[in-house]
Amino acid sequence: MTSRRLSVLLAALWLACCWAGCVTEGTTTATANPRIDAPSMSAQLRPGDTMLVSLLGIPEPITTNVQIDEQGLIRLQYIGAVTAAGLTTAELSQSIRDTYIAKKFYTTLDVSVSVTERYVYIGGEVQRPGRIPWSPDLTLAKAVQSAGGFTLYAKENKVTLTRDRKAYDFDVKLAQRQPNEDPLLFPGDSIQVPRSAF
Repeated sequence: MTSRRLSVLLAALWLACCWAGCVTEGTTTATANPRIDAPSMSAQLRPGDTMLVSLLGIPEPITTNVQIDEQGLIRLQYIGAVTAAGLTTAELSQSIRDTYIAKKFYTTLDVSVSVTERYVYIGGEVQRPGRIPWSPDLTLAKAVQSAGGFTLYAKENKVTLTRDRKAYDFDVKLAQRQPNEDPLLFPGDSIQVPRSAF
């Protein structure tokens, strides 16, 4: 009788330890999201950026709305493709001016480039994947909200943010609860929301 009670007690103790271990593993959440630096080239133009290019100081000034394509190029009247990605707006202005003058379309010219829209990209388990217009106060949680929120199958605590070709995993539920854990986004950031196994 005593050995039977001891066996039952040991079995109960073992089950309690296993149950406590399972609960601890299943409910563990991140206490902090990663801290990542602003992109090294945040002032540089990227594919997807939309801008106004104004040619001034000529008899008939021209203003053109252009978007940088996936190859990093924009196309302008008379001179065709011009490399834009990787340059600042000042560098692009100078490049456009030099190209027009070198090709003898104009002898004197002022060029103004102003960015009108920049984007971040979100894919995976959100309601409306795609690009989201960037603003200086856009955070990871706000980007998910702008994409219509998570789908039913989203793995909300392991959302990948890619910046400067490096990937970081974030717990968006934590970011929603604690604003200081919600990172600011920068143009060109890419977010991928994985599908949960359950």
